Amino acid sequence: MTRTLVTNARIFTADTANEWAEALVIDGESLAYVGDAVGAHAAAGADAATLDLDGRLVLPGFTDAHTHLVMMGEALGRVGLTDARSLDEIQARLRAAREAAPDAPRLLGRGWLFDSLPGGAPTAAMIDAVVADVPVYLDANDYHSVWVNSAALAELGITRDTPDPIGGAIGRDADGEPDGMLFETAAQQFVWSHLASITTDADRDAAVERTIAAYLATGVTGVVDMAFDELGLEAFQRAAARRDGSLPIRVVGHWFVANTGDDAANLEQVRRAVELAGEIESPWLRVVGIKLVLDGVIDACTAAMRHPYADGSNADPIWPLDRLKPVVAAADAAGLQVAMHAIGDLASDHALDALEHAHEANGERARRHRIEHLEYAAPGTAERMARLGVTASMQPVHADPAIWANWAAMLGDERADRGFAWPEYVDAGALLAFSTDAPTAPHEALPNMYVAATRRSALDPSFGPNQPEFALPLAQSIAHATRDAAASCGDEGVRGRLAAGLAADFAVLDTDVFAAGEESLLSATIVRTVVAGSTVHEA
Repeated sequence: MTRTLVTNARIFTADTANEWAEALVIDGESLAYVGDAVGAHAAAGADAATLDLDGRLVLPGFTDAHTHLVMMGEALGRVGLTDARSLDEIQARLRAAREAAPDAPRLLGRGWLFDSLPGGAPTAAMIDAVVADVPVYLDANDYHSVWVNSAALAELGITRDTPDPIGGAIGRDADGEPDGMLFETAAQQFVWSHLASITTDADRDAAVERTIAAYLATGVTGVVDMAFDELGLEAFQRAAARRDGSLPIRVVGHWFVANTGDDAANLEQVRRAVELAGEIESPWLRVVGIKLVLDGVIDACTAAMRHPYADGSNADPIWPLDRLKPVVAAADAAGLQVAMHAIGDLASDHALDALEHAHEANGERARRHRIEHLEYAAPGTAERMARLGVTASMQPVHADPAIWANWAAMLGDERADRGFAWPEYVDAGALLAFSTDAPTAPHEALPNMYVAATRRSALDPSFGPNQPEFALPLAQSIAHATRDAAASCGDEGVRGRLAAGLAADFAVLDTDVFAAGEESLLSATIVRTVVAGSTVHEA
């Protein structure tokens, strides 16, 4: 096979042994050489094809190490509400969407923020005022709550007599009637399951294709889905089948395991994940572990905290420790990677308690488990994670100052001063992997790096920096989103860096963001994305 010489470029490799290069050589799906131009010409050989990048910057392909793929594709087709910062604006967008699609059987939206609404308290009546004739379902920005209208409550069959599910709550007014808010597992079990039941395979296939195209356009070459289920997995299997077994992006999945309140049923979900991990394993699509959601979110006061919120409330973990330990131990014994959503400090304590129990139960073995989000973790958590070899999987875009005020207000004390403390994990020696958690936040890689490197807002530049002492240098930020994100799912020997022998996965930018400065991350674009040596996006 003819090699390809990629030359006249400035290449950031994210490889600590050789951080910058002038050229690289592609041989099939891999890199045969990364280094200076003279060495590259020699390694390429006289018959090599040449790709002259006209001095442009090359980065390793980004891995979005925590995302929700089908949901992201669906979200791209819904009414966006994140930048609608008042009830009037939200209502105007809903009214316009309804007028634009008068025959639609229901209206779907996403991204609203609690502090955009009076008192931070959405109600069904607020939606009914502008759209009452069809069900309306609006996912919150964090995708842990759904705001619905009266028609949606009727469609779901939710009444004052409907009990709260384990780990969730139906919002109720002073008289006990449902008020239009569904929190945590209530959102999942009522809304998401209902919408999934009326969504066709063709709809899911279209969502998958939207997601793939959107990621490739932003330089993302690998993704880790953090809530795979049967429907989502089948959608990606169909996407691979349409391409003779391959995909233009590398997909790693964690099987979602819900707390049913019954140990046997919980362990049966782990057994299914073990089965899939043995069956679904290719360079393009594989299942590597399980995902557990231990708590909710700080914005809705549903994250489990050691100490109460500003209003005196607190939330119980979705997974009590006695239910969590056997599931984590079983997954660990089977060689699965365990990923646990833990936003509050009590939840991260429980995650680490369960992992320590698995170590004791199963003995020494190769393992790399993860904790997702860690928005507020108590002092000492990073060091404990480093001792256990646990990855800190965090999302810079969740620290965007434009969405920070409500988060800080819910805590209301000095805890808000230690939110998203990324350097603590680096200093402790834990692996830090960056991601976006799309669609709870924008999926684009470069704005994510802007927040990481500046702690400023990629959504609204009028906001000042948020705790700038926690910003990381740009080169480090990119390495956490490429090299370390790939390592978070066990691929450090396969991809994530630009080095000889690794996958030829990389992105070409129209701007040298190192030379132009961090602000250029907001305007720079990806002009070429290469996966396994093939160009899969070109602008």
